[in-house]
Amino acid sequence: MGTPRIRSRQIGQRPRRARAGRTLALLLAAAWSSVVIAQASPDVADLSVEQLLDLTVYSASRFAQKISEAPSNVTVITAADIKAYGYRTLADILRSVPGIYTYYDRNYTYAGVRGFGRPGDFNSRLLMLLDGYRLNDAVWDTALIGTEFILDVGLIDRVEFIAGPSIYGNNAFFGVVNVVTRRGDDLKGFEVAAEAGYGRTGKERLSHGGRAENGLEWIVSGTYYDSRGRDLYFPAFDTPATHDGIAQNLDYDRYRQLFAKASMGGFTVETGLTSRKKGIPTGGFGTAFNDPRIHSVDAQGFVDARYERTLGAATDVLVRVFYGNYPYDSDFPYRNSENSQIVVNKDGSRAEWWGGEFKFVSETLERHKLVFGVEYQNNRRQNLFNYDAAPDYAVYTDSRNRSTRYGAFVQDDFALRDNLVLNGGIRFDHHSTVGNITNPRAALIYNPRPATTLKLLYVTAYRAPNDYELNYALSDVQKRSVGLKPEKIKTIEAIVEENLGRKLRLTASVFRYRIDGLVDLAADPADGLDVFQNLASVNAVGATLAAERIWESGYKARASYSYQRVTDARNGSVLTNSPRHVAKLNVSTPELLLGIRAGVDAQYVSARKTALGETGGYTLVNLTLRHAALVRNLEVSASLYNLFDRNYADPMIQQLTQGDFDTIRQDGRTWRLALVYRF
Repeated sequence: MGTPRIRSRQIGQRPRRARAGRTLALLLAAAWSSVVIAQASPDVADLSVEQLLDLTVYSASRFAQKISEAPSNVTVITAADIKAYGYRTLADILRSVPGIYTYYDRNYTYAGVRGFGRPGDFNSRLLMLLDGYRLNDAVWDTALIGTEFILDVGLIDRVEFIAGPSIYGNNAFFGVVNVVTRRGDDLKGFEVAAEAGYGRTGKERLSHGGRAENGLEWIVSGTYYDSRGRDLYFPAFDTPATHDGIAQNLDYDRYRQLFAKASMGGFTVETGLTSRKKGIPTGGFGTAFNDPRIHSVDAQGFVDARYERTLGAATDVLVRVFYGNYPYDSDFPYRNSENSQIVVNKDGSRAEWWGGEFKFVSETLERHKLVFGVEYQNNRRQNLFNYDAAPDYAVYTDSRNRSTRYGAFVQDDFALRDNLVLNGGIRFDHHSTVGNITNPRAALIYNPRPATTLKLLYVTAYRAPNDYELNYALSDVQKRSVGLKPEKIKTIEAIVEENLGRKLRLTASVFRYRIDGLVDLAADPADGLDVFQNLASVNAVGATLAAERIWESGYKARASYSYQRVTDARNGSVLTNSPRHVAKLNVSTPELLLGIRAGVDAQYVSARKTALGETGGYTLVNLTLRHAALVRNLEVSASLYNLFDRNYADPMIQQLTQGDFDTIRQDGRTWRLALVYRF
């Protein structure tokens, strides 16, 4: 997560440029044709578009509403989708959302949204919620989405993604991810899951849930994951002195997770804990290549208690209190340039916070639906440290801080007519580090006919600089920032949603946003030290087309195409790691031969600019086959990821490149076998 004392290089391979356009076109044609010719199945219920496609979401307005009524562009990925396409992590799930692309530095996984994906930003421009509880920590503001995420995907009921800025305040800059967990009544007993996969990977989960006659509902779950990984080759280190460029046994990944939730009446208590240790094989940050000591450890824990109650027929109230912590540690062995001794540098942080929330939703006024809320968070511990532990102890960073923030928001859905709603809102926030911020938003939602929804949105939001950006300093490398201000974004978006017939939904949107005061790390000309500054402004335009189709035969398909152009407002240059085109296709089948169901997940990401050049576009195709009737209560699935073994790479942080390498090669074809048994 952090930056060790010596900044040097992050090494990778440049990919072969895939013939992505032709591959994607053939895949789209073949998959769509196979669905169109499917025969009808008489045992599938005749469900409507509203039941299957217009799902209820909570995150857009902080109360339950249909997607068509939400003042946002909303995508929902369900537990059925997670099974059908073999998603292993939250990153896999988000990768299927229109316009999102992910990238991986062999330690953490990051998400780019609407063409913006700054390498090394720790996902701090994405707000992460778990059943409405804020997971972003108090030092890095990071949204963890890879194996470092706190919850096993087998416990997810659905994931709601709200594209663009929203009512949630800090970090809700490019989007909000709300992970909704399964209920105890969904399990009705024990659930055992086991996985084996490529890279000597194994995973086990034991869960139990149920509902008592008195209304008490619970779920308790534990997960253990161990992946030894594989040896990786890095051509920049291809010398006898550095093991011929082969990082041996350094791509391992291990984590443990605990999760529990209990509810009764209007009370719900939730708690989670995870700890992950990840080897870092890349030889970055000036570390000694192929040294077995280099690794990072991330742990996160939380307790969230909330009470929800309906007062009368038209008012709902929520009260929440929470506590969270996030300790991070890394060991970075590097070679002393003077005497060639190996020095172990330790980099880390300690974050601890608590707070509360009050919210009510009222429809007591005719034609109005009013939402009001207040929030408070006390960041009681924000520590950053960096020091050499051996052979000679030396301290480079020892930052210990505290901060607070509070916010208030109000939003009103005003029905101007039966088919026209004006949604208006404003949010005020105060941070003890950067002062006051106010952000308004407005939306018009118009239904010219029952099957058509038109939305016009104007939304503003902010991201306050996190504790790392404000206070991290390293001797002779980086200094603390002075006068750093929040980033601000203004977004205008138009959305058309159309239900054609009973089983087809189309969505089209165009957007334009501008970011002012973008926080970036650059050298200060006065002394040559790196420092975070409000350096840039960003302009972006884009459009997304999406279609979702359900056939009576049981086939389902979802396709999307996103265009985005994101440029530096100062000179018009395209930002690094910003693909112009992103396309997705998902197709799942009913039971086919021998009762097997199939799911195809395909993604195309166009070329991206890197610090030194460009990394080619690529198309990935994943295939999952599953069977739920071999043995009673047993579900078996097998997945092949990167089915056609495409060679591709992701851009890396500019400050960590060396020579001709500024990318990290990603995995070729991999596999997973998973079993879930319920009793």
